[in-house]
Amino acid sequence: MITKSITNTIVPESERLAFVDKLFGISYVIKLEPTVFTMAERIAPDYSGAYWIFHALGNGGFYMAPRLDTEFSITCENGYEGKLSPDALGITACLYAFSHLSFGDGRLAQVCAEQYHLLREYLFEHPEAKAILRATD
Repeated sequence: MITKSITNTIVPESERLAFVDKLFGISYVIKLEPTVFTMAERIAPDYSGAYWIFHALGNGGFYMAPRLDTEFSITCENGYEGKLSPDALGITACLYAFSHLSFGDGRLAQVCAEQYHLLREYLFEHPEAKAILRATD
């Protein structure tokens, strides 16, 4: 059985707003973005804000990650403590946010549930997959 790799493309600056609007509508600005930032702050006490890069995945998934060069010490409610790169922190914060928002009502809940599963599918190809899984499971 041949498994096809999921591509990861950085969304160009000029396409960011249209990209997230197509996926999430106005809920991106109102609910998703603040939830992702809050999740990052909760699990990474050293995180204090950054410019975030948007990633479009070949399976239809999306995540965002802080554009920083420092590794983060993280502490999660499930008891996991470890270190994550900014990219892995972004994936982890997005998984937490997607999960949290998927329990709401309406279109955003459905989209977040779908995005959770698409991002989780991709994370198995990430070099820090084990740490991300420990942080989120």
